[in-house]
Amino acid sequence: MSRYFTLPRPLIARLLGLHGTDPVSRAHRREAIPRPGPVSRAVAVGRRAALGATGVGGAAAGRAAARGQAIKGNGTRGQGGKGQARAQAIKGQPRMQAVPQPVVRSRVGFRTRLGVTLDAWLGRPVSARSVGLQRERHEPSYLIVLSVMALTAVGILMVYSSSAIRSYVISQDAFAVVGPQLVWAVLGVIAMVVTMQIDYRYWRLLSIPIYAGSILLLVLVLLPGIGVSVGGSARWLQIGPLPAVHPAEFAKLALVVYLAHWLARRGRLIRSVRHGTLPFLLIAAPAILLVIKEPDLGTTGVITLTAFTMFFVAGANIWQFLLLIPAGIGGLAIVILKNPYQLDRIRTFVDPWSDPTGKGLQTIQGLLALGLGGVFGSGLGASRLASGLYLPNASNDFIFAIIGEEFGLLGGLVVILLFALLAYEGFRVALSAPDTFGGLLAAGITAWIIVQATINIGVVVALFPITGITLPFISAGGSSLTISLAAVGILLSVSRETLPRGSWNDADSDSGGRDGRTRLPGARRRPLAARASRRP
Repeated sequence: MSRYFTLPRPLIARLLGLHGTDPVSRAHRREAIPRPGPVSRAVAVGRRAALGATGVGGAAAGRAAARGQAIKGNGTRGQGGKGQARAQAIKGQPRMQAVPQPVVRSRVGFRTRLGVTLDAWLGRPVSARSVGLQRERHEPSYLIVLSVMALTAVGILMVYSSSAIRSYVISQDAFAVVGPQLVWAVLGVIAMVVTMQIDYRYWRLLSIPIYAGSILLLVLVLLPGIGVSVGGSARWLQIGPLPAVHPAEFAKLALVVYLAHWLARRGRLIRSVRHGTLPFLLIAAPAILLVIKEPDLGTTGVITLTAFTMFFVAGANIWQFLLLIPAGIGGLAIVILKNPYQLDRIRTFVDPWSDPTGKGLQTIQGLLALGLGGVFGSGLGASRLASGLYLPNASNDFIFAIIGEEFGLLGGLVVILLFALLAYEGFRVALSAPDTFGGLLAAGITAWIIVQATINIGVVVALFPITGITLPFISAGGSSLTISLAAVGILLSVSRETLPRGSWNDADSDSGGRDGRTRLPGARRRPLAARASRRP
């Protein structure tokens, strides 16, 4: 095997648990580099012998020997004997000596070698397309680009509208909030373009290091002197003169990438408790528990719902979720009872008018802003709540209330439709991805963004208790905006390789069918029973 094709097996493959069977299967090896048959080998030996001989006679003897060995290789003794006789009939010629020929190596580009090495690390068969041809990639999904860029533009506009007056009153600078937001938006768009150009499969190699790094950042947030507490919650990480970052945003993307890799490798084993449910909980528990420790119940809910959505999409059964419901309710009750301010938020959610100037002020003012907007709104910059002077966190958690006030019901519906368009196209990309890892990655990123947007809008309209999470792409916050745009870039990378139904692709080891399309089994899907024969 190694005579025709040799692939490196670095130590990182064993550390990541990606080593497995021989990465070059027989079928793919025959497709990539055809093995020479006995006739072609005999002819090749004769030609080398002919080149090594001196004179015309030597070349003729080499050719005769080649013909004799070729005929003998075909399995016919008589013809092989005649061929040898003709080869030996030539006398008086110098003795033939085979001269070793230099090995001719094909000139393969760096990207091709890197792709072959990646296939070896991931334990996937190397096909001719991986060796000599590049993967077929097309344009990314323009619906995703359109919806995300529209939401980002609306966000910059509304951050300025909701913070300009308050910023000018406090610091004599109307651009104190929107200025950094614009810089983070530019960095986020650059990150989106870069991640869109990178093959999303490379993230599998970095899945464990990225997730481990995110856990380390969540631990650093809890250390005194490093973590910055805001509103009684240690959510921010401040290191020297660098801007403060929110490690939980990075943990969302890291968990999605690693879960996509792990679920794709597990396959149908995730339907069992021992090989599916328990390992899944052990993987997601560190991020969830560390975010609860901050405490940040809203981000905890986003991470938990995103992880369980990926678990369900990968093929988990309904009964596995039913087993976890009592434990989840019990854990949530313990967290709420241990944190008094969480209990106050529950009481405010039930009856915000019990303390209209205190704990219920934010909820009441948000509903008032939506009511003042009416159907068409009061106009851009014409907020009657003085651009956030009377609405706490108007540019962050409750920015949707300002959108509803200035653009009315129609403006709020446009924002919701943009998120709905992103959800539709994101899950369509997940269903059309060329492999299971890509499908789970697209589904996880889409679920994360949509779940967070749903919770934020639900809080503003008083459907959920106040959680303190941002509205993706719209609320002020550099970490949230940059990481979200980078995640969208990964989603666009998957969309560049989506396949139409019934098309062919060299499916990876975790793809599924021969057509190369994604196999994301539903929770209720069961193997079809064999039909009973009607014959007696």
